[in-house]
Amino acid sequence: MTNDFSVADFQREADMAWIFEHCRRIAVVGLSSKPDRASHGVSRFMLAQGYDIVPVNPLEAEVFGRASHPDLASIPGAIDLVNVFRRPEDVPPIVEAAIAKGAKALWLQLGVAHPSIRQARDAGLRVVADRCLMIEWQRLA
Repeated sequence: MTNDFSVADFQREADMAWIFEHCRRIAVVGLSSKPDRASHGVSRFMLAQGYDIVPVNPLEAEVFGRASHPDLASIPGAIDLVNVFRRPEDVPPIVEAAIAKGAKALWLQLGVAHPSIRQARDAGLRVVADRCLMIEWQRLA
């Protein structure tokens, strides 16, 4: 593996379109109950579009009336997409957890990218980085 890392390699429109079509159950890592947070607004929007949102935040009991889980491993059932609202340095263990959980895809929100996402792609996940799920859904819908 090369040390070169380009975020542009993880912003393919084909991957985004595939995710919107095939990923209905979304685990949102870092989802906040605070309405002024990006994680809250984006997740509320995706809920309104018919997606199933699963909160992942050890500091929250519930968000949108849904139980919040401390980590991906504690979520019952399958997850299609892991949507990440965390700092770049927090990404590597999330990548490992998404792979272990059997997620189909990994999405890192605006401003979030880390070379460890290559590991997710190598494991067969569709991966998007440094893009907003809501903005891209609106653009491609």
